[in-house]
Amino acid sequence: MAKKRLPLPKRFNAGLTEEAYARLRQLNDSYKLGNNYLLTVLLERLDDYADKEKLNAVFEEFIAYYGAPDGQEPTAKD
Repeated sequence: MAKKRLPLPKRFNAGLTEEAYARLRQLNDSYKLGNNYLLTVLLERLDDYADKEKLNAVFEEFIAYYGAPDGQEPTAKD
């Protein structure tokens, strides 16, 4: 069967910390996917591998330490 190419119509620039970029490169080395595909899989399948309570706690910890950008308050608690 021929391989299919997933279209990625949305483009944006993203800033990453050195640690986050290193993790992305490790995933690239393991799975041989580009950054766009890696981020697509991670975000589209987030509910398949991330515990909602732990994810919420991670975001709450991040926001408590760095604050919400431009004074925005987080709304996702599901």
